[in-house]
Amino acid sequence: MSAASVISVLDDDPYVRAAINNLLESRGYVVHTFASAEEFLRSPDSNGTSCVIADVQMPLMTGIDLLTQMRAHGSVAPFIFITAFPDESVRVRALKAGAICFLGKPFAASDLMQCLDRALAAGHETSR
Repeated sequence: MSAASVISVLDDDPYVRAAINNLLESRGYVVHTFASAEEFLRSPDSNGTSCVIADVQMPLMTGIDLLTQMRAHGSVAPFIFITAFPDESVRVRALKAGAICFLGKPFAASDLMQCLDRALAAGHETSR
């Protein structure tokens, strides 16, 4: 893991944001949290993220819509989606849009860390 890995966590549930933040910071990552896709897009931190962990269902703009918009603007940041409603059709849409992982809530910390390892490895390959 690079010391410069910045992980952006987007979820409208403050408890989920805090739990993921605490987990990732305990593993040495720099973490920025956001309550919405819009808040993330307005942030200067959005361009320097190494990976985005986003809830699928958020008000105004879904996680999948955010991924689609970021890809349209040239971003190659890897995405991990989390959701309380792990519907198969949504999972397929997320993966087709380019997500690395799709996790149903609640998920094991080890599952998230495995996804993050894969996402960061994919991100490093893309940035070469």
